[in-house]
Amino acid sequence: MLGRPWIEAMKSAIDLVIPTYNRTTALAVTLTSLCAQHFRDFRILVSDQSDRQAPFETGEIQAVRRVLELHGQSVEFHKNLPRRGLAQQRQFLLDHVSAPYVLYLDDDLILEPYVIGRMFQAIREEACGFVGCGVIGLSYLDDFRPHEQVVQPWPGPVQPETVLPDPQAWQRYRLHNAANLFHVQEQQGYNARLLPSDDIPSCKYRVAWIGGCVLYDTAKLRSVGGFEFWNDLPSAHAGEDVLAQLRVMARFGGCGLMPSGVYHQELSTTVDDRRVDAARVLSILNASSGSASSIVYDTQTGIPSADSLLPKDA
Repeated sequence: MLGRPWIEAMKSAIDLVIPTYNRTTALAVTLTSLCAQHFRDFRILVSDQSDRQAPFETGEIQAVRRVLELHGQSVEFHKNLPRRGLAQQRQFLLDHVSAPYVLYLDDDLILEPYVIGRMFQAIREEACGFVGCGVIGLSYLDDFRPHEQVVQPWPGPVQPETVLPDPQAWQRYRLHNAANLFHVQEQQGYNARLLPSDDIPSCKYRVAWIGGCVLYDTAKLRSVGGFEFWNDLPSAHAGEDVLAQLRVMARFGGCGLMPSGVYHQELSTTVDDRRVDAARVLSILNASSGSASSIVYDTQTGIPSADSLLPKDA
């Protein structure tokens, strides 16, 4: 582990964790966007599994790191080898988290300056399991898909909700395709360049899952087992973030946030083998949330009720 001890001694509100693999340039861009965040009470932990030169050895990463540390953000780099899949990589990061909130960030994103602050405000307001910002692909600005732009705002406080692959609620993921979210935000009058002084309420909406930028309540994520299910998966898998969110959402609730302000660098995926989808091959149940024999299914939809997924002593 590499870091500055005089900065590491300070406890942050958020531990921002980034899993990375062979993406030095993209990681440098992502870290650079963190330099301009209005909210600065966060520590950065990067877990690298590259089989090339380690990113933290490069000049561009070191330059960005110096700026972040100048702003008061601790930046730690960890090497996590051998590669045993993204679920293990995410659990490795979670094991190093000490803050009450943990923000999982992909290594190929660009964040508007208001993003982390508004996410932090939202999760504290709702006291839910997670808040996520959908990732926008700006190369799709001229690709309008009205049939995928359905938004379901929470009418009141965010509540626990059971969402499983295939039912109707699962189709909510389409809102996060291409530039759908950007188009919806424009229709609703959100300005992409918000300032801290802009008193514009966020829209908290129902999700199936959110990829790329998700802020969890650390204790709630750990209470459902985090990503420890990596032991039950082959090293080649996908959907580990989805499974963790489904488990958290079933017990504590979760939501998406508009405006998003998170943009994808639109690089090729580093997860080539997606034949094993964690959210489809493993149950959303685990040791923290009951047993399969206790599930009560809705006779009309075939979906288990949220109450039946809770611990017996909840």
